[in-house]
Formats: sequence, C-alpha cells, structure tokens
Amino acid sequence: MRLNKYIWIFIGIVSLGIGAIGAVLPMLPAFPFLMLAAYSFSRSSKRLHNWFVSTKLYKNNLEDYVAGRGMTVKTKIRIMITVTLLMSFGFVMMGRKGIVTGCAILSIVWIFHILYFIFGIKTIKTVDNV
Repeated sequence: MRLNKYIWIFIGIVSLGIGAIGAVLPMLPAFPFLMLAAYSFSRSSKRLHNWFVSTKLYKNNLEDYVAGRGMTVKTKIRIMITVTLLMSFGFVMMGRKGIVTGCAILSIVWIFHILYFIFGIKTIKTVDNV
C-alpha cells in the first residue's frame, strides 16, 4: 500500500514537470499533464494535493475547468491547435504507409475533438487584472 503512494507521487511530479514546461512551450500541451498531476497528487497525499491546487500553475490552467466553469477561448484554441498538429503527424505517417482505415478513424476522432471543444466545453471570458 505504501509503494502505491510513492508511485502516485512520482507520476504527479513527472506530470507537473511536463505540464510546467508545456505552460511555456506552445507545442507541448500543459492541460492534460496538469490534470494528471492533480489526479496523482489527490491519490497520493492530501498535503501534496492541497499544495498543488494552491499554485499559480493550477489556478491559471485548471481551476476554472475543474470547477465546471469552462475554458477561455485562448486555452481552447491552444489545445485544439496542439492536438491538430500532433494528429496531423499521425495522419501523414499512416497516409505514407497506405493505412486508409487508420486515417479515417483519426479524422473522425479529430472532428469530434474539435466539436467537443467548441460546443461541449463552456467558454468563459477572461478577467484582466489591472
């Protein structure tokens, strides 16, 4: 049981590191890694989870989504562009190998991904702190 806690802490720390890098680099998505970090910390330690949800990284990237308020237009666009670029790479690679079924499935997944982010997640307005 104790080993399980340390595995979750390790996953949380690695995810937090990748998510922090993704918050700065436009090609690496921060959102899924920070979600994984939040989940991992909640599974490992109440203290780590409380620390993580009080960080600026969490508040800027996840707080509104986790609270059910939605995402900003900027966040939605950044996620959709990143996923589109990554899926395009897979699409091109499968196309080179002649895997038509894989390309069709990937296209359908991409379309539903875009539709979900446009219509399935609420869009919130940003409040500028002046």
